[in-house]
Amino acid sequence: MFEWLGSNWWALWLTVFLAFAVIEMLTLGLFFIMLGGGALAAVVADLAGADLWLQVVVFCIVSLLMIAFVRPIALRHLRKGPAEQRTNVDRLIGQPALVMEPVSATAGLVKIGGDVWSARSAGNVIAAGETVQVAKIEGATAVVTSLAENSPR
Repeated sequence: MFEWLGSNWWALWLTVFLAFAVIEMLTLGLFFIMLGGGALAAVVADLAGADLWLQVVVFCIVSLLMIAFVRPIALRHLRKGPAEQRTNVDRLIGQPALVMEPVSATAGLVKIGGDVWSARSAGNVIAAGETVQVAKIEGATAVVTSLAENSPR
């Protein structure tokens, strides 16, 4: 078997690619698929007749180039999208909220949709009963701004 593998490195590189693809499906970080791209480039190098050392160099260079240049672009495109496609807490950003307890820079409570969230103000103290807008979510705390602060002057 090792004799066959010694003359058919493409099979090992293909196995490496498949392993990286499976790991990528589990992690979804777009890192291991870039390494898989390097493994596919090594398959091509082997099929073109390159020695093992050159296949390893091709794997390393292509993987690094994909991590450095392709991954950031792919991540940017994955995160970009219309508001209706946002999920989880990202969907709450920009939504109106009702102040349940006064919100200061350190504490407060707001109701977003049907859920009560701990909140803090991005500006001044906001009184109970006012409607605010969710600026961002930090952990389990909504950072809110007064609607008066958001309106153009």
